[in-house]
Amino acid sequence: MYVFVYGTLTDPGRVESVVGDGRYEFDGPATLEGLHRVEGRYPTLAPGGSVDGRLLDVDDAALERLDRYEGVDTGLYVRLGVPLADSDASVQVYVGRPDRLGLGERVEWSDGATFAVRVRTALERSNGMVHRRE
Repeated sequence: MYVFVYGTLTDPGRVESVVGDGRYEFDGPATLEGLHRVEGRYPTLAPGGSVDGRLLDVDDAALERLDRYEGVDTGLYVRLGVPLADSDASVQVYVGRPDRLGLGERVEWSDGATFAVRVRTALERSNGMVHRRE
């Protein structure tokens, strides 16, 4: 399974320490269209634009550890699937809640029942997808 990483998880040493004995492999550079990076206590994404990062190929154990690292169970980040261009695959992307990350700029998401729905709506409106880069 692919995960698009754009912050601390682009560092191989950090990934190694997070996933432990889970299997992972970096699979090249990529760009996520439809969201851009914003800085805060931890980096996150906001509607519009694009962000460069890396594709990380992980097994289920590694994905579970990444979820814990990103605070998915506490609602700090949500994880959503985004289409991988020219493929039937999807790529998992972590997006942090701006109200919990002390961002340096205001981030506006569309209305929705949950944060995950608001992120999904923004991605759908912008035809968000991940493109491999060479």
